Amino acid sequence: MSHQVHIYTDGAAKGNPGPGGYGVVMELVGQNYRREFYEGFRLTTNNRMELLAVIVGLEKLKNPGTTVLVVSDSKYVVDSVVKGWVFGWEKKGYKDKKNPDLWQRFLKVYRKHKVDFKWVKGHNSHPQNERCDQLAVMASTSPKLNIDAYYEEIGSKQV
Repeated sequence: MSHQVHIYTDGAAKGNPGPGGYGVVMELVGQNYRREFYEGFRLTTNNRMELLAVIVGLEKLKNPGTTVLVVSDSKYVVDSVVKGWVFGWEKKGYKDKKNPDLWQRFLKVYRKHKVDFKWVKGHNSHPQNERCDQLAVMASTSPKLNIDAYYEEIGSKQV
């Protein structure tokens, strides 16, 4: 598949749970277009931030049916989609699964586009992955952190 957009993502949490953030670098293939997005939260987990980064990147796409390559260092996210686990979780109502709010949000936007995933090893000198990591860490250490309402109200009580 020839991709129109590359979305690079990373998440971070200090303490896990603790303050966290995500970073996204979006590039249009063959064009001089690059955008960065990031956001920090006062109490969250690394996996939530890894997944939220992918969601935010996909939500930034304006045209349905866009062919996208998502590049992530998160085995949690990449394997959940590529190996089809999330579709089974959806059929079972996410019973006993963490982050159902984000997985539902992910599937809603995922189904609007043609998305492939590629896993890359983190902290391995991949320029866009390194930049996403910088953005995620910067967001997580911001003096003004947002509230991850689902996690603070419900998700933190999950076993």
